[in-house]
Amino acid sequence: MPTNKSVSDAPITQFINCTILRDHERKREDLWVRDGTILDPEKLFFDEQGYADTCVDCEGSIVSPGFIDVQINGGYGIDFSQASEDVNTGVSLVAKKILEHGVTSFCPTLVSSPPDVYHKVLPQVKVRNGGAHGAGVLGLHLEGPFISVKKKGAHPEHLLRSFTSGGTKDLMDVYSSLENVAIVTLAPELPCSQSVVRELSQRGVVVSLGHSDANLSQAEEAVQHGASFITHLFNAMGTFHHRDPGIVGLLTSDQVPEKRKVYYGMIADGIHTDPAALRLAYRAHPSGLVLVTDAVPAMGLPPGRHTLGQQDIEIQGLRAYVTGSNTLCGSIATMDMCVRHFRQASNCSEIAALEAASLHPAQLLGITDRKGTLDYGSDADLVLLDDELHVRATYISGEEVWRRGP
Repeated sequence: MPTNKSVSDAPITQFINCTILRDHERKREDLWVRDGTILDPEKLFFDEQGYADTCVDCEGSIVSPGFIDVQINGGYGIDFSQASEDVNTGVSLVAKKILEHGVTSFCPTLVSSPPDVYHKVLPQVKVRNGGAHGAGVLGLHLEGPFISVKKKGAHPEHLLRSFTSGGTKDLMDVYSSLENVAIVTLAPELPCSQSVVRELSQRGVVVSLGHSDANLSQAEEAVQHGASFITHLFNAMGTFHHRDPGIVGLLTSDQVPEKRKVYYGMIADGIHTDPAALRLAYRAHPSGLVLVTDAVPAMGLPPGRHTLGQQDIEIQGLRAYVTGSNTLCGSIATMDMCVRHFRQASNCSEIAALEAASLHPAQLLGITDRKGTLDYGSDADLVLLDDELHVRATYISGEEVWRRGP
């Protein structure tokens, strides 16, 4: 005789009245969650004869996988590149605030800093799951200091380093450890960089090419050694030239190893990249585009003077500059703003815009078994959005962690 008792005694939640993003389509289906994981309803019904304990009416929302920001320097007055006795308090504050922008996981990013800053900050920031306390931490993104002086952008020149050996000794001297590090941005034209790229890749660290004046062959060599990402495409890198397109040329290179993909970050804030350049990149390599905020500590704060690492910065309108210069130094955009701007500027589909903030960063980090999709067995990290892609609610592991007020 059939029984309604399921395999697990944990309650089952059914999300109804929604369209869910799955298999590159919007599907009019319900979503079932138990123990923080998305369920296969066929197995639930026919194998377990289970049923929903609670029902969430999504009121016609689009349900997308939670957004993943792999480059965020801070926000709300918190600077991840500033050492303190309790770095995690700042990380936790940002993690909590970005829930309202649909971000369920992120990589706290440090710009080029003195070794003592890395030695104090890195041991304190651990990979951790998200929840009501805030978005999950997927690992640190260390942007520099092994970058080009010519393309330093807002990074202080006196802090920049090169490699003096063929291994990771230089990295260890500066960072002290690679534990809980997800991404390292470096310039592939630096001497001895290729062996560093290879060793980092073998350790499971994503190597990103950025703040670089590399030519295309140097960039291709780095990809052949394991590099798989480009930090904020077009910004702080050699300009595209038809006889040597530089790092940008990786988007259409025929030297990328088979079954490998190069991903590239785009700051789609309407300031860092002209819409025509954004469209050019997207049409050349749509499946590699990863939306990033590159948000600075002034995100969420009024205009005025702030900091980013060792630099003073100034917010003028929607632009962030190194104080006393016209050098852009990150953005004050939020991820949901970037999703909407990317959709409008590229004329892409809702699905493409949402996947650029969820599926693609998960693919980059190699975590699609649990993040970036609504596949059965994935973590139930969800964003409920209206038709204009404004966030209505955010869920982590199937639990509501933020909802827009009436």
